[in-house]
Amino acid sequence: MVKKEQTDKRVSETQVEMTEIVLPNDANILGNVLGGKVMHLTDIACAIAAHRHCRRPVVTAAMDSLDFRHPIKVGELIIIKASVNRVFKTSMECGAKVFSENLGTGERKHTSSAYLTFVALDENKLPMQVNPVVPETEDEKRRWQGAEIRREFRMRQKALLRKASQK
Repeated sequence: MVKKEQTDKRVSETQVEMTEIVLPNDANILGNVLGGKVMHLTDIACAIAAHRHCRRPVVTAAMDSLDFRHPIKVGELIIIKASVNRVFKTSMECGAKVFSENLGTGERKHTSSAYLTFVALDENKLPMQVNPVVPETEDEKRRWQGAEIRREFRMRQKALLRKASQK
């Protein structure tokens, strides 16, 4: 484990907003963006947020879930908003919200949400300790608290799966 190299940052300093237009090569036969494309862009946005926080290379350790609420059509914008929710020793939970925007009407829809975990790496590509992120708004504090619950759930789930595979 390598020493800490950065200082605490506010959640707002980790925020990312990415926007792309959905093109035909991004879509399925129904004209909706591919789920894998949404996952790819979400992973990138969250990785940027995590990197902004620790100013070190990061790797994706887990994606808890990616819920699809509404399709995003060819010709619409896909907008991903991401930030670090909470830091645990060497890992960081990032949250992402995905939106569609109809360029003709300006209507936006919340289409997806996801939680991803990243690990910061030192110069030897080993996990390194990361300073905490500081939530300021009520929403940031709610997400910070929720991250602990999601982490506990992930840890229990891993333990149960390990136990089940040993039978």
